[in-house]
Amino acid sequence: MGIDDFNNSIPLIDYFKHRMHTPDWLIEYKRTNYIDITYIIGGQAIYTINRQKIPVQEGDLLCIPKGSERSAVSSNPASFECFAANFNLTSLTGEETVVPLPIQSQVGIHNDLISHYKKLNEDFLSRSPGYVMRVRARFMLIMQRFLEMLVYDVDTYKFDPRVKQAIRYITENYAEPMSISMVAASVSLNPVYFGTLFKRETRISFRDYLNTIRINQAEDMLRAGKWNVTEVAQHCGFTDVFYFSRLFKKHKGIPPSSVQS
Repeated sequence: MGIDDFNNSIPLIDYFKHRMHTPDWLIEYKRTNYIDITYIIGGQAIYTINRQKIPVQEGDLLCIPKGSERSAVSSNPASFECFAANFNLTSLTGEETVVPLPIQSQVGIHNDLISHYKKLNEDFLSRSPGYVMRVRARFMLIMQRFLEMLVYDVDTYKFDPRVKQAIRYITENYAEPMSISMVAASVSLNPVYFGTLFKRETRISFRDYLNTIRINQAEDMLRAGKWNVTEVAQHCGFTDVFYFSRLFKKHKGIPPSSVQS
């Protein structure tokens, strides 16, 4: 299971806790009937998962599969702090799914994640109208960040601000004639340096990124069924419909003429 599959999964959160510096903190031995995601943001502890002792520290992420035997204790509970969520995950058709993460990962401390977690905690404790939807949405944002870092080894939150600005420029102007020199100028960078920076941050070249945006927009337009292939190509910034068709098939596996509304 990857991010694409996770997009079609629904988390059902049974329990969420921000554990803060509790002097007598421990987790008693128990077999879980849920997935446990725990993000440690302070202190150290030893988890025992399926009889294996796993020391954890600040910045660690635990993903404990459903049905695991689990217990935990800290040598200094007063310094231990974490966010823990117990949940089940199902597909849109109701089948149980899993999270494609190892039991233990070191992801580091990320202020944006901590902010998301604190807001999730506020919503979970408030039980205000609509809180279930807000909690689920916030939790999916958190999980997407973990999957992004650990499955695809990318951290969009840490992108260079100039790359973020360039991405906004591309997204807003993809339909217009566009070159790397134009986008580099929009963020006041030399084109060669910008191209290197963009690929280093995004793991994809400027041209490939631009084409991806254009092809995805073209697919949406074709599915709407209101425009023919030539019209879609022109609207999405392609002056050569034959090049557009070849590129579309390369990205999507089918020619644009085969896309059904």
